[in-house]
Amino acid sequence: MVHRRHAPGLGEFALRTLDPEADAELLHGWVTHPRSAFWLMQDADVAGVAREYRRIAEHPHHDAYLGLWRGQPAFLAERYDPARAELVGLYPPVDGDVGMHFLCAPTDQPVHGFTRAVITTVLDWLFADPATRRVVVEPDVRNTAVHTLNAAVGFTVVGPIRKPEKDALLSVCTRDQFLAATRGDVPA
Repeated sequence: MVHRRHAPGLGEFALRTLDPEADAELLHGWVTHPRSAFWLMQDADVAGVAREYRRIAEHPHHDAYLGLWRGQPAFLAERYDPARAELVGLYPPVDGDVGMHFLCAPTDQPVHGFTRAVITTVLDWLFADPATRRVVVEPDVRNTAVHTLNAAVGFTVVGPIRKPEKDALLSVCTRDQFLAATRGDVPA
């Protein structure tokens, strides 16, 4: 495990390095689900999912992780260097910027507070590295649910940017913003 966090009322969340081959079938069900439309992999087959996560694993500045809740696969997280992947030339990076994506596994039995616990876990992990000064995200401008969630954990909007695959809303979160927003959610 690369990181563990106990969420009050929900239990243990953990992250492990994703295995593109072994995890492809599981991820395929997540990334092609209608609720995952903003992940932009709706038409992928299992081989395509494995290929995409092999590409990420081989990239020197982009990594993917499988998130576990109470020991079971429940979310996906990606970490990248926005100066070298995903956002190259689209914004002025600052030393210590780390890019992040996350996806909760689709479920027919949602758990109150789960998605917030996932993003809090991912940010807790990223900010555990003292070199991380800001976390940068670029969700689709139409994904209002994630914009609301991002604001709740401390992100501030920089503005819209155009990526090749989408119009995105660039937002950043400093460690202090995250800690102020999640006081009580994150163990000291």
